[in-house]
Amino acid sequence: MSSASSQTETVNPATNGLLFDLAGIDLSAKMRDRDAIAKYNPHRGEMALLDAIVWENADKSRGIGIKHIRDDEFWVPGHFPGKPLYPGVMQVETAAQLACYLFNSRKKEVTIAAFLRIERAAFRSMAAPGDDLYILCRDVKFGRRHFICDTQGIVGDRVVFEAQIHGMSLGPPNGS
Repeated sequence: MSSASSQTETVNPATNGLLFDLAGIDLSAKMRDRDAIAKYNPHRGEMALLDAIVWENADKSRGIGIKHIRDDEFWVPGHFPGKPLYPGVMQVETAAQLACYLFNSRKKEVTIAAFLRIERAAFRSMAAPGDDLYILCRDVKFGRRHFICDTQGIVGDRVVFEAQIHGMSLGPPNGS
């Protein structure tokens, strides 16, 4: 994992500190690209934040996505001038899109999934242009219309955020 910035909390390889063990997972793999993700996620344009799915387990209850943080993104000039930081709300949205992908990829019909609740959100370090933000997502609960996922963002060897996301299907996208 690349890292352009360095701050605080480090993931200790001995204790891991991650939602699940990354041993044996090729983080350079690209199982699904943006076009493949778009088949399951309704997000488009600047709001399609995931660049790829790098890993998912067989039952799609766990997955890893990647967001390449670029210096030409819409938020860079204003958050913050001279020291751009990927906004925390965008980090959580990126994780929510991975949760949405995992939820929809197990269903017969793609749905629009919306936030019900974000719990235990904590921002521990920075993510900035030039960083590869890896998103880890693990099911806590999966149902026909609802899901709960634990998520984490990793840059280099640092946990940059963690949050639990509750979501609900709002039904098929308009026009479907």
